[in-house]
Amino acid sequence: MPERLLVVEDEKHLAEVIVDNLEIEGYEVHLESNGDLALTSIRENPPDLVLLDVMLPGLDGFSICSKLREENNRVPILFLTAKGGDDDRVRGLSLGGDDYLPKPFDLRELILRVKAILRRHKWTESPPTTGQRLQLGETTVDFATYIVKTHEREIELSTKEILILRFLAERKGEVITRDEILDKVWGYTAFPTTRTIDNFIVRLRRVLEPDPQNPRYIHTIRGSGYRLTP
Repeated sequence: MPERLLVVEDEKHLAEVIVDNLEIEGYEVHLESNGDLALTSIRENPPDLVLLDVMLPGLDGFSICSKLREENNRVPILFLTAKGGDDDRVRGLSLGGDDYLPKPFDLRELILRVKAILRRHKWTESPPTTGQRLQLGETTVDFATYIVKTHEREIELSTKEILILRFLAERKGEVITRDEILDKVWGYTAFPTTRTIDNFIVRLRRVLEPDPQNPRYIHTIRGSGYRLTP
C-alpha cells in the first residue's frame, strides 16, 4: 500500500508540480490549499507525511504544526516556504517540524527529503531492536516512556536524547560517527551541526554515568564518534 502524503500549498502551479512528481514516485498524494481545512484533514485522516507551506489562507503553517504537536500528533512535517531565513527555519524546527525546505527548491532534493523523513519516521515509530529496556549497571532506560530510573531518582529524557541513546544501543559495541547520528535522528539536511551531537552526549552522560567525567558506558572515540558499551 503506497504511503499517503498531504501537500498543503496555495500556489496552484507549484502544488500541481509537487503532486505530480510525488505521484510519479509512487506515493498517494492529497492536496489542500487552506490552513484550516488542512488541519481538519490531518486530524481526521492522518497522512504519513505533511508537506506544509508556511504562508497560507486561514491558519499558517507554523500554527498548524504547533497545534498538532500540542495534541501529541507526531505526523512528520516538511515545511515548504519562501521564508528561508535562519530565524524562520529555527522556529519551524523548534515547533516540531521535521525539516525545512526554502523556495525555490530542486524537485530532486524535495524527493530525497521526503524519502529521508519517511525512513526516519518508520525507525522512530518501530520497536527498538534491543527491546523496550536498556540496562546500564543499576540504571534502567525505558525506550517507550523515555524514563531513566536509578536507585536514587527518575528522569525523563527528551525525544532527541532517547533516539540518540536508542541508536547507540541498537549498534552497541560499534563506533558510530556524529554524521551517522545526525542523519539517523535529525535527517541528512537537518539544521543542527555535529557539535549538537556532542552537547546531547554530555547531557546523556550526566543522567546515565556514575561519573560523567570518566564515562563507563558512552565512550568518545577521538576523531571518529561514540560507542556504547553496556
